[in-house]
Amino acid sequence: MKKYKWGVLGTGKIANRFAQALNNISDEAEFAAIGSRTLETAEKFAKKYNATKAYQGYKALVADPDIDVVYIGTPGKCHKDDVLMALNAGKNVLCEKAFALNAKEAEEMVAVARSKNLFLMEAMWTRFFPVHVKIRELIAAGSIGDVRGMHANFSAVAPGGPTDVNRFWDVNLGASALLDIGAYGVAFASGLFGKPQDIKGVAHIGEAGFDYQNASVISYEGGRIASIMSSQVSYDVKNAFVYGTEGKIEIDDPWYKPEAMTVFQAGKDAQPMSFPLGGLNGYEYEIREVMTCLDAGKKESSIVPLDESIEVMKTMDELRSQWGFSFPSEK
Repeated sequence: MKKYKWGVLGTGKIANRFAQALNNISDEAEFAAIGSRTLETAEKFAKKYNATKAYQGYKALVADPDIDVVYIGTPGKCHKDDVLMALNAGKNVLCEKAFALNAKEAEEMVAVARSKNLFLMEAMWTRFFPVHVKIRELIAAGSIGDVRGMHANFSAVAPGGPTDVNRFWDVNLGASALLDIGAYGVAFASGLFGKPQDIKGVAHIGEAGFDYQNASVISYEGGRIASIMSSQVSYDVKNAFVYGTEGKIEIDDPWYKPEAMTVFQAGKDAQPMSFPLGGLNGYEYEIREVMTCLDAGKKESSIVPLDESIEVMKTMDELRSQWGFSFPSEK
């Protein structure tokens, strides 16, 4: 496999974790450049994570001919513009979830990637954890029978509060419990069941103008049902369940980045399964997927297909429509 050179846009919390992951597999991937709004921040980040180059601004980074892949770690409001900037500069792109603010933006991003014959993937890192790989194998083998439903919780009190200007609380930056953490559950259900047939949800829209917490029930072909809860104002609950006709799977907290689960099969003892990360932080798995795809000449991942990322955005668009919640940039 080629050792690909990565550029990272943004220096926030997730970008820090992503940079650490690049360092963790430095024999496979090179952290070649970091871009930030200020040169001082970029240089500090580069020193911390051994990046080769530091750029003030994002345009300079995507113009670097040495960069093979750009990771977009900026706030959700910026995803579309930053992805298009990188694609138009001829770069392959991994974009943090939620992929965009809405399906229209996602469709535009995908169309440009396809027109330029470049790789693009939503960074739905959950799908690449060994636990979730094993779940797909168990379901394919019929280990819990016909899968009939799932439930996912993701509640965690967000740092700061309604007066803070950050991605958690500023609706102008794309703040939304649904898009930030509920997207995990919507994507999990999508991966299990495909395109929704019916979508229903409720939400508490707080004083900052977005959903502080929400719950949804989504139905799929064959009567399959998913229930999803997400909240940024409730204490931590991060577990998930998959239900079948002959058993169930309980994914340990935190289910979106798990190291263990328990498989229950009718007539058998519960089977705990452990998949320790061994010093990794989990972002390494999606990094490897991108590089595997690029080595194979693929322009998208079969595990996180672009059309599915669009469908997930459509589901969240429908939920927000039911709540009467739109972002300022959509009005």
